[in-house]
Parts: sequence; structure tokens; C-alpha cells
Amino acid sequence: MGEILNQLTQLFVQTIPTVILVFVLMVTLDRLLFRPLIAVLKQRQDASTGALERARQAAAAAEAKAREYEAAFQAARQEVYRQREAARREVLAERETILKQTRDEAEALVKSAQATLKAETEAAKQQLQATVSGLALEVTAAVLGDVTPGSPGGLGR
Repeated sequence: MGEILNQLTQLFVQTIPTVILVFVLMVTLDRLLFRPLIAVLKQRQDASTGALERARQAAAAAEAKAREYEAAFQAARQEVYRQREAARREVLAERETILKQTRDEAEALVKSAQATLKAETEAAKQQLQATVSGLALEVTAAVLGDVTPGSPGGLGR
């Protein structure tokens, strides 16, 4: 057993430089290669994630702006429709007022024309009555002779 222990000790002593060399190599690789590589990969990951997050935020902001624009556009469209409807109502009311005035004027003209026609009709009737009386006397005189009251050959006898 002493011999085995002696061989193990000898092997252990022979492996110490290898272990130290592996340890130094591991520390050197860690400081010169792995740490900078991990730092670069982390920066790259952060940049990619940051860019993706900024892109998501930009997309969300653009979508919000699009919704805001659509809402403003819809509000403007509603305002135009409301103004158009108000203008239409105003024009209809004005047209109705003009039609009423025109009807009133037409009725006044018709009434005036009817009154004038009635007056002319009455005047024509009176003139016709006077003419009829005169013609009746003339016809009677022509047929019977002189029929004036108080004349010598007339009715007054």
C-alpha cells in the first residue's frame, strides 16, 4: 500500500504543472475571450431587444395616431353633414317663406282682379241696362211711332 501511495503522490506531483497550466489557460480564455464575447453578445441582445421594443412602441404610437386621425376625420365628416343639413333646412325654410309670400301676393292679385272684374261687371250691367232702356224706347218708337209720354200721338192720350 505504501507503494501505491508513493505512485499516487508521484502522479499527483507530475499533474500539478498540467493543472496549473489548465487553470491559467482557463483564466486567460475567460478574461481575453469569453468575457468580451459575452459582453458583445449581451450588447447585441440588448440592441436587438431594444430595437424590437422601439419598433413595437412605434407601431403602437402609429396605430394610436391612426385611430386619432380616423376619429378626427369622422368628427369632421359629421360636422360637414351637420352644416350641410343646417344649410338645407335654412334653404327650405327660405323657400317656404318665399312660396308663402308669392301665394299671398297671388291671392291678393286674384282678389283685386275679382273685385275689378266685379266692378266692371256691375258697370257693364248698368251701362247695358241704360242701353237696353234706350233701345227699348227706340224699338218701341220705331214700331209704334212716337211713344214718349206727353207726345200728341203717343201713349199719353
